[in-house]
Amino acid sequence: MNNDNVAGKPILWMVIPCYNEEAVLPLSAPLFKKELDELIGSGRISEKSRILFVNDSSRDGTWGIIRALSEEDEHFIGISQSRNRGHQNAVLAGMMEAKDQCDMIISIDCDGQDDINAMTEMVDKYLDGAEIVYGVRSGRETDTFFKRFTAQSFYKILKSFGAEILTDHADYRLVSSEVLEAFSDFREVNLFLRGMFPLVGYRSERVYYKRNERMAGESHYPLKKMIRLAIDGITSFSVKPIRIITAIGFAASILGFIGIIWAIIAAVMNRTVAGWTSMVCIVCLLSGIQLLSLGVIGEYIGKIYMETKQRPRYIINDRTWEERKRKYKG
Repeated sequence: MNNDNVAGKPILWMVIPCYNEEAVLPLSAPLFKKELDELIGSGRISEKSRILFVNDSSRDGTWGIIRALSEEDEHFIGISQSRNRGHQNAVLAGMMEAKDQCDMIISIDCDGQDDINAMTEMVDKYLDGAEIVYGVRSGRETDTFFKRFTAQSFYKILKSFGAEILTDHADYRLVSSEVLEAFSDFREVNLFLRGMFPLVGYRSERVYYKRNERMAGESHYPLKKMIRLAIDGITSFSVKPIRIITAIGFAASILGFIGIIWAIIAAVMNRTVAGWTSMVCIVCLLSGIQLLSLGVIGEYIGKIYMETKQRPRYIINDRTWEERKRKYKG
């Protein structure tokens, strides 16, 4: 619990990652502020609550908009990463920046797709004792058939591989400072936050909401990034792919052994026939299995390689409140 809260009211920080969001930020920022004002006005949270934008080294005017917002209203604050590190690292940077300054955080994307009004129910569940509150989509009516099919398949595959993950939950969640403190001990470089938080434990609840269309601009999660996220999720939380490879290798070895016996018997009985087609098929099949197996194993080895380097997962090179201090000092 933060010691600076007012009259026992908890301090909330909204953590909002931003990457090239100059089109949508002027539209969504007032909505975040409206929700914050309503939560403060209802007495649920402290006046010291803040809206923290995390600039993931945007190439457009996003950081300039964040700076302007922070100058207009003290409830808006921002940090900027030294280089683009991706959505998951941006969320982590905001959470770690906030954990010692507040009692709880709510992470949410800035595109307005997640229902901002669901924050009220999240805070109520926190006040009732929940340490983590997951925002879960109530349906996927706004998705295309392809997006809906791939998303559902993604969750099913992850669960079948043993990962603890909530279906239709992304990165819209409330997390208490106590959980964030425990979560800071997780030192993975390859981040998949929606699979990591269930591992922390603590009492959790769910809030269901309807997902909206993006307010403006284009999605920054194309198919390529979605596939990359799926691979990270699978390889970060399960070794089942390697076990599947082992099973396939074992089955192929048995078939190969049977084939050797059959070839020897056929040779002894002088029944051998030149089988170019069958040989090519066998070679292609086994070669494909071997290359696929090497690729999966290589993915795990690559992750081990990156983890052993222990490089920082984010570097913050600017904060709006430091700019304000410099301005006042000048």
